[in-house]
Amino acid sequence: MSEQDPASPEIPEEAPLPFLAPCRIVPASAPLRWLAAGWKDLRAAWRQSLSWGLVVFALSLVISLIAYSLGSLVMLLTLLSGFVLIGPLLAVALYIISWRLERGRAPTFRRSIAEARRQLGNCAVYALVLMVVFLIWARSGSMVHVFFPVEAEPDLGQLTTFLGIGSAVGAIFATITFAASAFSLPMITDRQTDTVTAVVTSINAVLRNKPAMLVWMSILVLSVLIGFATAFVGLIVLFPLLGHATWHSYKDVIDASDWPRNEPMGLP
Repeated sequence: MSEQDPASPEIPEEAPLPFLAPCRIVPASAPLRWLAAGWKDLRAAWRQSLSWGLVVFALSLVISLIAYSLGSLVMLLTLLSGFVLIGPLLAVALYIISWRLERGRAPTFRRSIAEARRQLGNCAVYALVLMVVFLIWARSGSMVHVFFPVEAEPDLGQLTTFLGIGSAVGAIFATITFAASAFSLPMITDRQTDTVTAVVTSINAVLRNKPAMLVWMSILVLSVLIGFATAFVGLIVLFPLLGHATWHSYKDVIDASDWPRNEPMGLP
């Protein structure tokens, strides 16, 4: 084997990317700043944003009609709980809208779908994980049904036991999903990274920002409750608002500068 020419320049080896992106520590009041930035994006692209709100509204109605046709209250609660799992995936299009506004590109409903397709591979892996979690969650919800009172007029203690156990089971799955999805999908949208890195980054950032994330999670839960209480009409505005705010929470907390950017496709 011939020796390397000492005069030839050496090609520097590319430094390996870290296992996760570092995060910034933000105050507990940071979610209010994210909501304000999300509202600004909603106003800047209200047609596209509210269109996705209408999509979520329609899906919620379909889920409710399916549960009603089956005549199962437990099925309704389980399916609506699954909204916590499906919501982050639907919000990817809203991240795309904020992403394009940030780069001075005009967002469109069609373009948000086209850009989201580029992330289909990583999102498919994430969706597969969510599907497994959802199936376990649905199975757990069915098992909780054994605590449902069989009497025609159950007392308060029986109802409290049923609702308490069901809420505890749901809270466990919701917390796991929240930690994994809080920053992962925005990072996949923004940077050329893989699902594992994004999820680990998200969980690490959530654990290091417990006060702010507790406030943020409370806002999300309250918004979902308002959406349900208004027969899903409130979700038309709340869902895109929270989607845009989630994008700004990622930009505020995660430092993903080591990863190459994803660039918008073509012209608006």
